Amino acid sequence: MESSRIAVAGASGLIGSALVRSLRADGHEVVRLVRRAARERDEVRWNPEEGYVDAAGLAGCDAVVNLAGAGVGDRRWTEEYKRTVRDSRVRGTSVLAEAVAALEPRPRVFVNGSAIGFYGDTGDRAVDESAPPGEGFLPALCVEWEGAAAPAQEAGVRTVFARTGLVVARSGGAWARLFPLFKAGLGGRIGDGRQYWSYISLHDEVAALRHLIDTDGLSGPVNLTAPHPRTNREITAAMGRVLHRPTLLPVPAPVLRTVLGEMAGDVLGSARVLPARLLASGFAFAFPDIEESIRAADAQP
Repeated sequence: MESSRIAVAGASGLIGSALVRSLRADGHEVVRLVRRAARERDEVRWNPEEGYVDAAGLAGCDAVVNLAGAGVGDRRWTEEYKRTVRDSRVRGTSVLAEAVAALEPRPRVFVNGSAIGFYGDTGDRAVDESAPPGEGFLPALCVEWEGAAAPAQEAGVRTVFARTGLVVARSGGAWARLFPLFKAGLGGRIGDGRQYWSYISLHDEVAALRHLIDTDGLSGPVNLTAPHPRTNREITAAMGRVLHRPTLLPVPAPVLRTVLGEMAGDVLGSARVLPARLLASGFAFAFPDIEESIRAADAQP
């Protein structure tokens, strides 16, 4: 697309920082939303907890991308931390959606982060964007998170929900915790290893987000996952092959529940999620298979 002005919330995170680099490399103007006082020309202050965003800084934006939110896997799921995770997503989305709706002219598109946690535990059943939400904390969170974007939708702004899977990256996110373990020869399947993990390489995640920005016909939920979900057992074997390490130390389910508490249910749960709408819209994956994704992540600086 032609050079555009694009606002990104969550620009310091794993996905956000990679997206900003990609957009700027292609000549786009990126403004980053920050929670402190803006110090650089490309920064716009916002404070979702207080319901504030410097709307003037968003003026002239063609797209607004919201990737902000406390990390779901950063801490044990206490009731307090679950509120933090919820509020960081729901409030942030609501504040940005209202700001987008009030802009004149309005942006062409509002891309809001979401997650495949929407579907809950799907077992061996493959699901796409037509599936209903599952049960539990993450599905309920995703429903509320996406619902908070209603002001932008009602104002006629094309709104897309990027339901992202596990991002295969060495330097951030949940997968970054796996690389050191496997490189030390301490990796192994989790539980019985039969649960499906729906993943996406960091390269394809960024490319898919840009595809959502550029593709006028796309709105609503879009799964950002590679087309071939694999079981934890298969992914464990692939990690071992790529990193040339043994994978003989399984993590028993009771141990995981002791360490992670409620979050263990989602780690042990199965998410066999397909990117039906992404593929139908013409998106081509650079790394569609798990071994390719792991190799690409291991090569990252």
